[in-house]
Amino acid sequence: MSDLPVKPNPASLDDQPYNGLVIEAINETSLREARERKMARLRRLWNNRRFLLRVTAVGLVVSTALAFLTPKRYTSVARLMPPDQSSGGLGSMLAALTDKTGLGAAGGLAAMAESALGIRTTAELFIGILQSETVQDDLIHKFNLQKRYHDRYLYDARKDLASHTDIDEDRKNGILTIKVTDRDPGMAHAMAQEYVDQLNWVVNHLSTSSARRERIFLEEEVKKSSQRLEDDEKAFSRFASKNTAIDIPEQGKAMLTSASFVQGQLIAAESQLEGLRQIYTDNNARVRTLQAQVNELKQQLEKLSGKGGEPADPNALYPSIRQLPVLGVPYADLYRNVKVDEVIFAMLTQQYEAAKVKEAREIPTVMVLDVPQVPKKKSFPPHILLAFLGTLLSLIGGVVWVLGHAAWHAADPGDPGKALAADVMNDVSAMMPWRATNGSRAHAAWSRTFGRFANRKNAVEEDAAQTENLDAGNGSPGPPGHLPKEETR
Repeated sequence: MSDLPVKPNPASLDDQPYNGLVIEAINETSLREARERKMARLRRLWNNRRFLLRVTAVGLVVSTALAFLTPKRYTSVARLMPPDQSSGGLGSMLAALTDKTGLGAAGGLAAMAESALGIRTTAELFIGILQSETVQDDLIHKFNLQKRYHDRYLYDARKDLASHTDIDEDRKNGILTIKVTDRDPGMAHAMAQEYVDQLNWVVNHLSTSSARRERIFLEEEVKKSSQRLEDDEKAFSRFASKNTAIDIPEQGKAMLTSASFVQGQLIAAESQLEGLRQIYTDNNARVRTLQAQVNELKQQLEKLSGKGGEPADPNALYPSIRQLPVLGVPYADLYRNVKVDEVIFAMLTQQYEAAKVKEAREIPTVMVLDVPQVPKKKSFPPHILLAFLGTLLSLIGGVVWVLGHAAWHAADPGDPGKALAADVMNDVSAMMPWRATNGSRAHAAWSRTFGRFANRKNAVEEDAAQTENLDAGNGSPGPPGHLPKEETR
């Protein structure tokens, strides 16, 4: 046990010397050095204030000119009401649950649940339709956007159209917003309206719902049934007109009644004629009159009864009794076909109307909340904001240039990083088009311009360095802005 290392006693830490003063001295030194570096940077910026003011002024002028020279753009906005999602599915169940519980956020609860479960909503379907190539190609061809956007290919025109269009859905209320931006306010309005029209057309004509398929099927069947009924009615009409067969059963009853009546009159006339012949001769006027009446009744009876095997008389006003059974079979067939077609047509028409109502319920309707208007005010560019940002960036660039230039000259000439940066800058400058090797006038003018700028910068930096040296030195300063030549060198 005596060979084990002794565990240090925490109480013995009190015997160690306290180094708090050393740490405090180090902190004060570092803080003072940091403060001096900060003040040196601020002094350098103050000494270069004229340069910074010039850079800022140039940035202000350039950014303002660019802001006013940038072409104006106008935005036309169309807003669509959220489609009714309570026709079925999760939306209807949530709506029923909300009605029972008395909550008032059925639409929001349904939207949240559908979004959480990954169920496709109607608004997302609308967005997909508006961003489809079908709708984009329609706008591109209708407004000749390939020429307007200077695109050679249709793919590039679609990308430019998408960059000029913003389609968004408000998750809180479900309102769909369509924004179209263009340099021409009339064109922006027309394109926004075309988006709404195309969405309505696609929804109504390219729907794949079961109600739509059922309606299309019934519509074709109704057309076929209507055509078949029309053909059967024409065939029945031609048959009835050719054979004067308006109603064969009723005509048969009427013909039998008429034949019986005529035959009774004929029997009575023949009996009377036989009685007169017993008294008078055939030349008697009463006998001849009664004989003529008997002959007329016989002719009428023959017309009513007809003769078997002979075709119908085309000049007859009605068919004979012998012809009625022959006409009855085709008449019954044609009549039955017409009646069957009438029943089928009535049933299909009823189902077709019900399918149209069902389709109208299932297919989402496009309800326009805000009709797109011709914009009166530009949406881009914001002149004041661009001018402010350009001025601010110019000022920041000037500050970075001043501090970077000072850091570059303060770095050790033997630093490998500085040497590498100098080589890179020389190589890049040599590749520039204005870098000529034959001593051209352009190169000379360029060199003079940047030489003057570099000389002015060096003079300003030397003045700043001299001021710092005077503040930190022990000797008495000379006149302001003047130093001995030895110090300057």
